[in-house]
Amino acid sequence: MRSRTKRHLTPDALDALLRASAGTGCRLEQELTDGWFNSAYRVRLDDGRPAVVKIAPRPGAPVLRYERGILGTEAMVYRRIAALPPGAVPAPELIHADEEFIVLSALEGTPWDKADEHLAPGTAQALRHELGRITARLHSLAPADGRFGYPAAASGLSAADWRTAFTAMVEALLEDADRWHSPLAVPARDIRALVHEGGYALDEVTEARLVHFDLWPGNIFVRPGDAGQARITGLIDHERAFWGDPAAELVSLAFGGGTGPDSPLLAGYAEAGGSLGPESTRRHREALYRLYLGLLLVVECAPRGFGEDHLGFCRRMLSEAVAGLRSLG
Repeated sequence: MRSRTKRHLTPDALDALLRASAGTGCRLEQELTDGWFNSAYRVRLDDGRPAVVKIAPRPGAPVLRYERGILGTEAMVYRRIAALPPGAVPAPELIHADEEFIVLSALEGTPWDKADEHLAPGTAQALRHELGRITARLHSLAPADGRFGYPAAASGLSAADWRTAFTAMVEALLEDADRWHSPLAVPARDIRALVHEGGYALDEVTEARLVHFDLWPGNIFVRPGDAGQARITGLIDHERAFWGDPAAELVSLAFGGGTGPDSPLLAGYAEAGGSLGPESTRRHREALYRLYLGLLLVVECAPRGFGEDHLGFCRRMLSEAVAGLRSLG
């Protein structure tokens, strides 16, 4: 799908952009069209290195409140990952960062959603176990100031406690929904009531951790092979990351496989020392995060110009999330 937030640069304009800020030119090799927010280009830098250039929407482009300044969030995450022990969380190297764009090293491998059919039998389970270990290490990252919410100051969506931050994140989406006349399939007052009723569960989260919140298979690079050779080569697209409850990560991880207590993912996560918070409230917290993702996906359809088919899919996700929360009583 084409998104209105994407900027499209000619090869000459891309080369000039890098020369003016990064001090190196590039040769465009391919536009990467899978992403739905930033523009991305695979290039060859003047020194011969393959790289990826991600470019933020133009100033004034229609973006949601939480999306303000999120390219800076991605750069911050890459810096924090680079400070971990080598290989703890595989990711591209941040070569250059600017307000307008970032330059990343090109990863070996293929996005998991495109490599799935080439994986040997049993390999996916081994990779899910590895992904659990990597995710636990990612969740070891904590904010320097202890605050919850989105890192970018431009969004204004952070707070000293998780209930306040999460409630503000939901409210910002509801305000965006009103602005864009989003067809939510459920009244905004009902969503607010469900978040309020779940506040007791959110209060159980007392330490903020880095949550990627977009770990679907397309953002996980793998090297196909048999169970002994296949491996994860990198996590990408950290711009949606926030400081919050690690259990929120399960919402996007579920798009790639099981996240239950007996899953390879959670086995790897536990082995690496990961913690998803109090077990007594985790089911309610996960349901709130599914509500948040469903709301986000519906609301982003209008400013990005997505069609009715995708909007229908997102509305069904939101309706199912609401039903799931209501069933908890």
